[in-house]
Amino acid sequence: MNEHVIPPRLYVAIWAALVVLTLLTTGIAYVDLGLFNPIVALTIAVCKATLVVLFFMHVYYRTRLTWVFIAAGVLWLGLLIGFVLTDALSRGWILTPAPWTTAV
Repeated sequence: MNEHVIPPRLYVAIWAALVVLTLLTTGIAYVDLGLFNPIVALTIAVCKATLVVLFFMHVYYRTRLTWVFIAAGVLWLGLLIGFVLTDALSRGWILTPAPWTTAV
């Protein structure tokens, strides 16, 4: 089987992108975006995970069958997260009790 030879400069470029995305994640943690903080952080994390899977795990240069199995895994993960969110969001909200008052 012919293996695809990846030039070292591509690895350095991907490493640099991962470092920049890590610094971006750290920097965005200090910015108050309200409800968008977790969304932005998870988006950056998905980008970093995609770079690692595609290039460091050599999926980018593999056959279509490998892509099908990766897509099936991502679909399965999405289904599991969707079912967990459906369960968590369909439950009634738990009210937090009021703090103790000093009754005279």
